[in-house]
Amino acid sequence: MVDKKERKIVVSKPQQLAKESDSDSEEAYKAPNLLQRLLSLFKNVRPGSDLTSFQLPPQFNLPKSQLQCYGESVYCTASDMLSICNRGQSPLDRFISVVSWCISANTSRIFGVAPYNPILGETHHVSKGNLNVLLEQVSHHPPVTALHATDQKENIEIIWCQRPVPKFYGTSVEAQVHGKRELKLLNHGETYEMNCPHLLFRILPIPGADWVGTVDIRCLETGLVAELTYKSSHSFLGLGGNHKVIKGKILDSSSLKVLYEIDGHWDRIVKLKDRKNGKVRVIYDATEVISGLKAPILKDEECVWPTESVHVWSELSQAIMNKDWEKAREEKQVVEGEKRELVRERESKDENWIPKHFVVSYSKEVGWNCSPIHQCVSAAPIIAL
Repeated sequence: MVDKKERKIVVSKPQQLAKESDSDSEEAYKAPNLLQRLLSLFKNVRPGSDLTSFQLPPQFNLPKSQLQCYGESVYCTASDMLSICNRGQSPLDRFISVVSWCISANTSRIFGVAPYNPILGETHHVSKGNLNVLLEQVSHHPPVTALHATDQKENIEIIWCQRPVPKFYGTSVEAQVHGKRELKLLNHGETYEMNCPHLLFRILPIPGADWVGTVDIRCLETGLVAELTYKSSHSFLGLGGNHKVIKGKILDSSSLKVLYEIDGHWDRIVKLKDRKNGKVRVIYDATEVISGLKAPILKDEECVWPTESVHVWSELSQAIMNKDWEKAREEKQVVEGEKRELVRERESKDENWIPKHFVVSYSKEVGWNCSPIHQCVSAAPIIAL
């Protein structure tokens, strides 16, 4: 891998609410003649094909790695939703706050452009306030990403291990995200387990991106469970319909009694209705939580690891932001060439690659499991604002 001093580190803005009027949004990175280009891109791909190893031209890339997108799901909120989870007075208060935080982790995606596929061993290390977040690409075939985040002041820990499986279905691409997410409120001795909805990119008849599928959230200690359904209904030819809908319920798993109903739009307002007294209140406002976000800053450039996403992809990201597509193609080939060379070196020495920050295991029954090697994540040289 190229010495980090030879590359200028480039940090891009986090993904925010998609608004057509926002000229400073990442919509600026979309490729020209987008629909025509997408159709030509997938013309030789069979419906149902796994796109895990599919390589996009740089015109279709966001100027950031998938590791950064996963990390932003945790640290890019305008309000400190994790602290709110920890400070709930009762188990039910905390559970409702966790549901709100879980919704915030699934933000808008931009149709037609995608982040880079992380290289093996790539890392992303960021701090926001007292929350320190570390991601590592622990497998390349299949692609598996591990995340560990800790807030020692609030005594909170997050552990994710996930494997995206994008598939092409003729008029759409659906990215299924397999794996378990855990949020631990250690002061209360509570562990919350949850999964991730699927990300659907519709190509025809009307291009767009949406979250779909079911998310289950459960607290192992209290028995509280939430069932959330993300869906996007469309009328004939894709016109009209109700978009970005989220519906669900919170129930006590011991009695199966429904306590609350959840209804709204995950990119706008989500409301909670008390089944006992009929009272309704807002538990999530996307405009308040995911807007006005700024690019992280480099606190100490010398301490940025050579494996850090913003270092590995810096030249490519700069070329994309400059819309210098020839330079972007060259830089993408450089990174991919370095990756192939490292693979050849390991194979020649008959060496297996071992993750640096996680212990990784796999079984058919459980799937992939990623356990952090260190109890706490250290402060990072990259600071999210």
